[in-house]
Amino acid sequence: MDFKLSNEQQMIQDTARGFAQKDLAPVAQKLDRDKDFSILVANVKKLAQLGFMGLNVPEAYGGANAGAVALSLALTEIGKACASTAVTMSVTNMVAELLVEFGTETQKQKHLPGLMSGEHVAGSFCLTESSAGSDPTGMKTTAVPCDGGYLINGSKLFITSAEYAGIFIVWAVTDKLAQRGRGISTFIVERGTPGCRAGRNEEKMGQRGSATNEVFFEDCRVPRENLLGQLNAGYNIALAELAGGRIGIGSLALGIGQAAMDFATAYARDRIQFGKSIASFQALQWMIADAYTELDAARLLVLRAASLKEAGQPYAKEAAMGKLYASEAANRACYSAVQMLGGYGYVEEYPVERYYRDARVTTLYEGTSEIQRLVIARSILGNG
Repeated sequence: MDFKLSNEQQMIQDTARGFAQKDLAPVAQKLDRDKDFSILVANVKKLAQLGFMGLNVPEAYGGANAGAVALSLALTEIGKACASTAVTMSVTNMVAELLVEFGTETQKQKHLPGLMSGEHVAGSFCLTESSAGSDPTGMKTTAVPCDGGYLINGSKLFITSAEYAGIFIVWAVTDKLAQRGRGISTFIVERGTPGCRAGRNEEKMGQRGSATNEVFFEDCRVPRENLLGQLNAGYNIALAELAGGRIGIGSLALGIGQAAMDFATAYARDRIQFGKSIASFQALQWMIADAYTELDAARLLVLRAASLKEAGQPYAKEAAMGKLYASEAANRACYSAVQMLGGYGYVEEYPVERYYRDARVTTLYEGTSEIQRLVIARSILGNG
């Protein structure tokens, strides 16, 4: 197995690292504290100019066509500096890839260039509802035929970037009599469409610099050409794209964990107690060794999934494994980082407090750790 990055992948990783250190890291704490989304929007537009909002999108639509591995590498570097920006980038890339895979040529030409250029700022993935989280087949949002299109009614919950997204990909029930999960369709809803509005921004524990909103659809009329993929085939579209999204969140989580341990390790070298650096104590050395070993293992799992996806091979199980292990390892790494700083790890003056909060949600969104285990087990047992 060749672990060496290509020249293009190395360049993208280096570019992401440089941007993260220069543009994101200096404002990450302010973004988290003040929730000034203008900071996020400005940096997302810069990322679009660098080609990072469509790293796995063909050049014909304004994308970079660099592949899934390059996207994973970039997300890890962005996640090290600002998880809020990284999740925006991850979801927007997911929306763009969904349009590439399932959209008509007209839909691709109409919507992808705006996402790639930053004109749309971000894309939103509208699947979750209050009664349909881990089980999206329980959704209540409906889309009924009307003159020339569909009328959508319902609401979606925990939608990333809803306040400033230019495009919403929305799932709704189109056949109430169909077998559970088989009467769901997918629609493109453009920002500004009458009847579509974002609700309040959730007050979250972490990743506070990214807007997370409820989205309401009240007699929201979309034209027939905004149906994405085949009618009543939306559930399979969601499953297919969630696997790719799990690679993104695994990559993001890896970045958070790495940032936490890098900071804590540097701190331990300089912190003097009992007359010597605390990095000389075996207890901390073992924490450092365990955390970095787990993070490296997580990196390999996530990149394996990304490489399978890039090669066009099945990768759902591997994506679930990567997301599960990376998110859990990142949480353990952040816990260790706080411990290594002691009381300083608990205050906002030091970034490990933010890393700790930002990491927690990576075990929840794009499928909880429990759902990942279910996906993995079903795949192994042959009943997935």
